[in-house]
Amino acid sequence: MKKMRKALASILTFAIIIAFSKANLIATQPRAAEFFKLNESQQNQGSCSYTLKIKTSCSSTRYTRDQISLAFGDAYGNQVYAPRIDDPYSRTFEQCSTDTFEIYGPCTYQICYLYLYRNGYDGWKPEKVTVYGYYTRAVTFYYNTFIPNGIWYGFNLCNDASVSEA
Repeated sequence: MKKMRKALASILTFAIIIAFSKANLIATQPRAAEFFKLNESQQNQGSCSYTLKIKTSCSSTRYTRDQISLAFGDAYGNQVYAPRIDDPYSRTFEQCSTDTFEIYGPCTYQICYLYLYRNGYDGWKPEKVTVYGYYTRAVTFYYNTFIPNGIWYGFNLCNDASVSEA
């Protein structure tokens, strides 16, 4: 009887772990930002610098000429917006490569959301985006999917503890 209770407890524990791990996988998939708005009043505030490392997937298009914009922020309404991080004069975001950008914007606390916006015809599949800032721990958002054209697409994990710290 004792062995049966231990076995049942083990099965129950395993089932709970599986249930929670599946919930985290669903919660950490990028998605279209239905209610996302750029904070126009903060766009010209540039008191903090951020380093962005964007790794393009090896299964992406060879390179993209698409226009890529990015916005990220914290749970307190602080938002950094980079209207165009691609280089229109060269091949940005080549397959299997990592591009590094320095951008400036308002200071944030812990970054918990990040959206990408793509405009063009080539297509693009980022693997991950890591943001480093002075007042925030480094954070990595795992995309590994093609970014749809003409919509903000990404993560809002401000109420979720599953943001990966780099």
